[in-house]
Amino acid sequence: MRPRAWCGVLAAVALTATACGGGGGNGGEAGKDGASGGKGFPVSVTDCAGAKTTFDAAPKKIVTSNAAALELLLWLGAGDRITGTGFPPGKGAVPPQFADRAAEVPVLGRTVIPKEKLLASGADVYIDSFSSMKNMGGMADAPKPEEFRAAGIKHIFLKSTACAAMNKSPRTDLSGVEADIEELGRVTGTSARAAELVADMKKKTDGVRDALKDVPEDKRPTYFLFDYDAGTKQPMAVCNRQVANAVITQGGGRNVFADCDGDFKPVGWEDVVAKNPDFIQLAIRNRGGEEANRKAFDEAEKFLKSFSATKDLKAVKEGRFLRIGSERTTIAGVRSADTVREIAHVLHPDRVK
Repeated sequence: MRPRAWCGVLAAVALTATACGGGGGNGGEAGKDGASGGKGFPVSVTDCAGAKTTFDAAPKKIVTSNAAALELLLWLGAGDRITGTGFPPGKGAVPPQFADRAAEVPVLGRTVIPKEKLLASGADVYIDSFSSMKNMGGMADAPKPEEFRAAGIKHIFLKSTACAAMNKSPRTDLSGVEADIEELGRVTGTSARAAELVADMKKKTDGVRDALKDVPEDKRPTYFLFDYDAGTKQPMAVCNRQVANAVITQGGGRNVFADCDGDFKPVGWEDVVAKNPDFIQLAIRNRGGEEANRKAFDEAEKFLKSFSATKDLKAVKEGRFLRIGSERTTIAGVRSADTVREIAHVLHPDRVK
C-alpha cells in the first residue's frame, strides 16, 4: 500500500492528529465507583486474541495511543489520569468542554509513541486503538508483551477499532463501540458514567432505527465514504468490519463496499464507478478550524466534480454530498451515535428530523 494512503487512514484513526466524536462532563472524576479498588474490582478484559488482563484497582496513570482513547477517557470523567498520548488532538477536534484538559496532556509522540518513551512513561496502563493495524507506520516497533510487563504497564485495547479486521462478521450497529465504552468504564472505575453515555447513544440510534423501520433494505440509498486524506490516485474503501460500516448502516445507508471483509481496503476508481453511489461522504480529517475544514471539503468536492472517472457519477452530478469528518465516522466514540443521526437526516430527511 502507498505510504500516503496509510498516512491518511492512520490520521483518521488517530482522531485528528496534528502531524499527518451526548453527555457532558469536564474531564474530571465523574461517576467514580472504584478508583481505589473495592467495588467493581477485580476487572478482567481481553485483547484481540482473547488474552486476559486483570485489574485489582483502577489505574492512576494512563497513556493513550491516540486522541480517540483520550476523548473517551474525558467523556468518562477520567481525564485527570491521562499522563500522556500519541497522536494528540488537533485544535477543535475534541468537544469544547474537554479542550482545556486535552491541551494539557503531555504529547509523547506526534504520531505513534516511540517504544522507549512509552516504556519509560511510568504509566499503569496503555490504551491502544491500533493493535492489529500492522501496515500502519511505526506499528512494527511496538513493545512486546514481555516488555510491557517488565515496565509495569498493562496493555489494553479499544477493540472496536484495534480488532476490527479480526471481527468474524460485519459490523452493522454500534454494539462494539458501546462495549468498548462499558469496558473502559469498568477498568477506570467509572461504570456509572459509562452506562449513562451508552444509554444516551442507544436513545439516539434507537430513534433512527424506529424512524426507518419501514424502509426496506433494497430501498435504502447507496453510500460511498470518500477518504480524501488517503489520497486521490487510489481510493480507500471502508469495509464491513470497520466502524464506519456500522455508522452508515445504522444511518439508513448501504455502504457500497459492504461486500469487502475487513476494515480498510485500497480499491480502484473503476470500482467506485461501477457502484455509482447515491450519496458520497466527503471525509476529511479536522484541519483545526472551520475555515480550514471548509476549504478541505471544497477541495474534495472539486476533485470529484473535475476528475474524469467520477464527474458523471449520480451523486456527483446531483450534488449529493455529506460533509462529515473522517474521525466522526471511522473512529469509535461517544459521538458515533450523533454521526448516525446526521447521516440518517440527510438520507431520509422526511423520517429523521
